[in-house]
Amino acid sequence: MLPEQIANFCGALNQNIRFIEEKLNLSLLVKGDRLAINSEQKIPGQSLLTIERLLDMSRNSALSTGEIDEVLHSSELGDLERYEHHVIKLKKKYIKPKTDLQCRYIESIAKKVINFSIGPAGTGKTYLAVAMAVQALENEEVSRLILTRPAVEAGEKLGFLPGDLSQKVDPYLRPVYDALYEMLGFDKVEKLISRHVIEVAPLAYMRGRTLNNAFVILDEAQNTTPAQMKMFLTRIGFGSRAVVTGDITQTDLPDNRDSGLQHSLNILHKIDAIGFTYFSSEDVVRHPLVQNIVEAYDQFENGKN
Repeated sequence: MLPEQIANFCGALNQNIRFIEEKLNLSLLVKGDRLAINSEQKIPGQSLLTIERLLDMSRNSALSTGEIDEVLHSSELGDLERYEHHVIKLKKKYIKPKTDLQCRYIESIAKKVINFSIGPAGTGKTYLAVAMAVQALENEEVSRLILTRPAVEAGEKLGFLPGDLSQKVDPYLRPVYDALYEMLGFDKVEKLISRHVIEVAPLAYMRGRTLNNAFVILDEAQNTTPAQMKMFLTRIGFGSRAVVTGDITQTDLPDNRDSGLQHSLNILHKIDAIGFTYFSSEDVVRHPLVQNIVEAYDQFENGKN
């Protein structure tokens, strides 16, 4: 193994080594470019598979204890091998789906030109879409990434924010920026934005354009109007892919206007070439409390209706 890979695996002051040893009840010895495993008992095959997975991940970036704990948890659930073929391999890091539905979502994005992803916050809709977009860019399957969302106020007034319309919308796309920074690094993202390889823009800026050889993500699509959604979907050109994400229970459109996302689902659901993935509160992969919050709101709103 390369010294950089060993350093990524061990972590600062060997904190990762101590964490893995405690969790797997074994002893790890690192000497030069070699890793040895000591155990008084026969080492379970699942533990070996877990360490191999962690070593593979450390080829690209330093491991965090959070990532290690995630792999260990997957190992306990028997998900490690099952999800292995759906890992999104980026130059900087590997991203592994956490549920069967996320695996099917990744498969659908890989196979179909247009994909819709509908569900509550925390289900990985946007994060996995950004990961697939970065992978397509790194593999030179597309020449640019376009990230957009409708400029709809969610309880705040955009007019009071400084800057032009694009700058006003930037804070609303912060989760997309955060995902890009994590996957590509801050400096590279800023460089790609300056070269227009990555474009972040309000949905209104898409009108009149034909988007060829691009990976396009429309986030917060529940806040589009039917006309805006039709406009967006008809921008897709040759060699392009699009992912539309949204939560139809969180519409911020004024005056009870129809959501373009719900409208498009009613119209397009019979087209086989378009993928549809429906997440629920059971698919939330953030802190367990987030899942409880989503379920509590669902129960309240269903009872209210």
